[in-house]
Formats: sequence, C-alpha cells, structure tokens
Amino acid sequence: MSEIFAAAAPVTVPIAHSNDCFAVRRIYCIGRNYVEHAREMGGEPDHQSLVFFNKPTDAILYVAPGMVGQFPYPPSSNNVHYEMELVVALGKRGRDIPVERALEYVFGYALGLDMTRRDLQAEMKRQGYPWEIGKAFDHAAPLGPIHRVDEIGHCQQGAIWLKVNDVEKQRADVSQLIWPVAQAISYLSTLSELVPGDLIYTGTPGGVGPIVKGDLMIGGIEGLGEFAVKVT
Repeated sequence: MSEIFAAAAPVTVPIAHSNDCFAVRRIYCIGRNYVEHAREMGGEPDHQSLVFFNKPTDAILYVAPGMVGQFPYPPSSNNVHYEMELVVALGKRGRDIPVERALEYVFGYALGLDMTRRDLQAEMKRQGYPWEIGKAFDHAAPLGPIHRVDEIGHCQQGAIWLKVNDVEKQRADVSQLIWPVAQAISYLSTLSELVPGDLIYTGTPGGVGPIVKGDLMIGGIEGLGEFAVKVT
C-alpha cells in the first residue's frame, strides 16, 4: 500500500549547546499547578487531583536564543492569554514510575509558553464540554531550546517570570509547584506510558492575562535564561 499524502515531518527542537535535536512525541500540559493561578481561575489548590490536557506537537513554535519568536494572534478569539511555564523533556520510557526515581527519566528542561484562547476555553467550560479548542491551536506552544539535565542539573527551584512590553506580569519560584516535576511524572506514568520525546508543560504562576497584536513577551527561568515572543 502507498500513502495518499506524504507523512508529516517529525517535530524536532534543538538541544542547547549542541547540533543535536529532540524529536517530540507528545505534549502533556498541567493546569492549576501554582496556588495563585488556581485561585485566579476560580478554584482552590488541590494536591489530590492533577489536572492535565494535551497539545498537538505541531503547535510548537520554536524560539531560538537571541531571536524573537513570532506568535500570530489566533483566529476565532478576542481574549488570548500568556502562561509562562517550565517544560520538562523526557528521555526514558516508563510506566508506573515511583516518585523517588522519576527524575531519572528527565532528559532536560526548557522555557515554554502555554498560549490560551481564554474566551473559547471559558465557553466550553460553561457548556460542560471539553475545552481543547482553547488550548490546542496553531503556534499555541512556544518553546525554547532544551537544556540537558547533565549540564544544568534539575530545575527544582529558581525564579520564573514573564514581562509584557517590559511590565512584569508573572513571578514565582518553580519550587512552588503544587505537583513538583517528580510527582507529576510519576502520576502521568500511571495513566499513560511515558516515552522519550514526551514534553510536560508544568503549569503557570498567577498573573496570567491577555495579549494583543504588537505585544512583546519576555519570559525566563533561573538557570535557563530567557526568550522573547512577539504577537503579530
């Protein structure tokens, strides 16, 4: 049998300080993983339940160091929000991973933005429908290069921040994650087998808000530097 259409090229992300690339298999995203963000979204922090959703791999918008990524304002929305996040890249296959071994599965870390069509998400929630439409759209996952864990260590603490047009909107510390990286990996591995190439967007601090065309977002995490994304 022959293919009717050519298969899509795999989505790859450069690895920092290397000529190698990381082939992305699946993107998991964690919601309401900082106390203040959980509250601003109308809920209370709950360590007993992890909220997660997926984005398609082709939603990645790679942002190279020293460059400004171009984020096209998406259609069908008038209320698009930024969400600055620590991203975990997995390098080992596993299922039912114990918390105490979970960090062994981390290949590296990266800067990421979980862009959200908040109005569409809110309407789907109001109707009791899945709200993938608010999260899974073209260019919805800006991502910087992946930094190998054997070069930078594990990102278990350090400032995370985002500025819009040089005005700080978000600031927290990754140590404030309700579900830290190891616990998130362990839990997700009970639901699906995790595979090299999987990414986990770990959640955003409080202070999320709207962007408009022309805005410049600059986000960073201690130990990973910063990246810039302009809304076009």
